[in-house]
Order: sequence, then structure tokens, then C-alpha cells
Amino acid sequence: MRIWSPGRVNLIGEHTDYAGGLVLPAAIGLGLTVEGEPSRQLMFKSEVPGVERYVAAVDAELAALGRPSVGFAGRISSSLPVGAGLSSSAALEVAIATALCAAADFELEPLKLAQAAQRAETRATGVPCGILDQAACVLGREGHAVLLDTSTLEHRLVPLPDDVAIVVVDSGVRHRLEHSDYGARRRELEEALAGARSAVHERRLRHLTTENERVRRVVQALESEPADLARVGELLRQGHESLRDDFEVSTPELDLLVDLAYEHGAIAARMTGAGFGGSVVALTRTSDASAIGASIRDAYAARTGMRADVYVTAAADGAHRS
Repeated sequence: MRIWSPGRVNLIGEHTDYAGGLVLPAAIGLGLTVEGEPSRQLMFKSEVPGVERYVAAVDAELAALGRPSVGFAGRISSSLPVGAGLSSSAALEVAIATALCAAADFELEPLKLAQAAQRAETRATGVPCGILDQAACVLGREGHAVLLDTSTLEHRLVPLPDDVAIVVVDSGVRHRLEHSDYGARRRELEEALAGARSAVHERRLRHLTTENERVRRVVQALESEPADLARVGELLRQGHESLRDDFEVSTPELDLLVDLAYEHGAIAARMTGAGFGGSVVALTRTSDASAIGASIRDAYAARTGMRADVYVTAAADGAHRS
């Protein structure tokens, strides 16, 4: 059998999913492929780092849900850069979970599978992640973003304009959330929601409140006729500034890439993912995507001496058996 599981970009709604907020991710055309068959053993061969701990964590979570103990022998290949903020770990967890469920003829609703993969992330890494990444990997649809209310798990598809491409620019600054301040930011936000009122707590809470409103406004702009892309661009820039100033998860490299994206003609841009390194996501006209991506890459190299990898992609389907 063959399983596909995509990575994701988050267009808007960052660091809100573990506080019951709104998010607007899209699955992308970069991801993981699992090829294999049911087996007596549980064995995944892969060059992806740390596969074994994720396999063990997913297997344990599915067993707790009643999955029969059926092994799987297969190989994982990936087009996703690791540590680039494109949810390579969530794509891996969802791919493994989808393969193990298929091998055992064990059916789970998509969001149940996403929640099991979310728990597996915490089990494998100790990172108390929200549901955004795993949900995007299972709910994604070609040509659409997914509006998800993480407090209720209600969701619906939001169409993206046909002539708009997603350009991902990887800063080259690697992050591992278990070695970052991700846990500290989550704790600070939880303290703010519980009533703590230091200057830091005020900033964290302001980000949450304004980011939820930005998600609503981006959806309104995308669903207007025609889509108000200029407004989307304004809102994504505001979102990046909030992540930089109020939530303090950006880096100088990400800030520079966002500025360069706007300077070189992108419709919208901001950091994507948890921050502390990784990538920015930009929206461009499809006809301009490659040229804009190359211009950003070259300007970044000239300014920093660093290499930025560019991926031109589009909103894609979520994990599925093919």
C-alpha cells in the first residue's frame, strides 16, 4: 500500500491552537510517502531523523484506542525539510498512523486520528503541541485552506484564489521545539488566561486576542467577491509583527525574509509555524511565484551570506491512501 501525508503552512492563527483559538492552515504539496504492507513486525525504514520514537508513540496511542496489534513493514520517503516549520513531525505521525490503521483495517475519523497523532507528538518529544499541525495534515483539501476552531474542532474549507501560489522560503535557521522557548510561551499564555497581568502576560494575551480577529478578517477577505488580497497582505504583515513583538517567537532572519517578500512583490507574507527559526510563507500570483522566490533567495543571501531554500507549492489534499 502507499500512503501520502502532507506538510502544512499556517496562513494565519499562530500560537492560538493550544488556547482554543482560530487557525487557518493549508496542507501543501510537500510531504511524506509510506510504502509497505502488513507484517508480523513493526518496522519503518527511513532517512528521516527519529522515526523510531514516533513509530513507538503512534503505535501506543492507537493501541489505547483499540487498534489490533498488526505490524507493518515499510519505507518512508520525504520531500519535507526537517526543522523548517512545515510540520514534518506531524506529517510523519499522521503517515504512520494512517498506515497502521490501514494495515489493521481499523478506521478512525480524521480528527480522531489527528488527535492521536497530536498525543503521539507529546509522547515522543515532550512538546505540549496544539492540534493545528496534525489537523491540517488530515483535513487539507486541494485549493483550500482550513478554518478550524480549536475549542470545538468545528471546521470548514476556505477557497484560495486559483491564480495564487504558496511560496515557502526556508530561512536555514533550524528549530527543534523541545529545545526552544515554545513551552515557555505556552505557559505564559496559559498564565495570562488565568489572570496573570505582568507586562509579558499582557503582550501574550494581546497576541491571542488580535490574532483570532485577524483569522476572521482574512477569511472574510478571501471569501469576498473578488478576494481582497490587498487586505490579506495587510493582515498577514500585522500577524507577523504581533508574533515578533507581542509573542516574541520570530528571529531576525524571519523578519528579513518577510520584509524581502513584500519588497519583491509578494501579496502577503509572514513567518509560519511555531517560530524560533524555520520558514516564512508568502502568497504570490502563480505566474510570478518562481521569480519572486528567486529574488527573495538572492537578496537574503546578499544580506546575510546564508542560503534560503525556496519551494513553490499550492494547497493540497490531506493524508490519504493512494
